[in-house]
Amino acid sequence: QVQLVESGGGLVQAGASLRLSCAASGRTFNNYAMGWFRQAPGKEREFVAAISRSGGTTGYADSVKGRFTVSRDNTKNTMYLQMNSLKPEDTAVYYCAAAPTTLTMLPIRLLREYRYWGQGTQVTVSS
Repeated sequence: QVQLVESGGGLVQAGASLRLSCAASGRTFNNYAMGWFRQAPGKEREFVAAISRSGGTTGYADSVKGRFTVSRDNTKNTMYLQMNSLKPEDTAVYYCAAAPTTLTMLPIRLLREYRYWGQGTQVTVSS
């Protein structure tokens, strides 16, 4: 069992930055690939960014590539999402998730591969 808690969301204006954190407890953090997903009202949950167990490989949705950066600190059991140049269309509840995997360098994009989820943090970007 892994418990995940997101923080760092808020209300910002377009063009601003936010940094989300995802703190993990329970099983060994570096046994899991980690990911960020988001869900806007009336829409399905979608992939945002992923990072491999080692932190050496990352992947991004096209909509956030070049603006968002995912990272992790395995010594602190924490994953981060640095979000720059925020747009109103980035408004959503952001969730972090953990996927068990034996592959240390694989970022995982598929929602169904993730076993554990946080409760989400709201990000609202005003125009």
